[in-house]
Amino acid sequence: MFARQFWFSILDPLNLSGLISTRHSNSFAEWWRKSWRKVRKQDKKGFNSLVILGAWILWKHRISCVFDGSAPNLRAALQSFKDESHLGQVGGAKGLAALGLGC
Repeated sequence: MFARQFWFSILDPLNLSGLISTRHSNSFAEWWRKSWRKVRKQDKKGFNSLVILGAWILWKHRISCVFDGSAPNLRAALQSFKDESHLGQVGGAKGLAALGLGC
């Protein structure tokens, strides 16, 4: 449920909430592949960057919860995503900016 809320919070402002994984998806890779096919051609690179970054943030957040005893915190995970996406765009990730992902 946490991951679904995280992805919704990221994809909804980009008008991509229709890509939110359903319970019928067998795997993350399957969801990514199916979603990628639905994204406009000019947004595919940015979408891939967004998915990789989102998965990385979720992974780091989970590791923090499991090994550091942190409580799941959607606001903190989303802030980490925002901070990292900003750094990525400053570093030249043009695809993220093309999606309309604000800094």
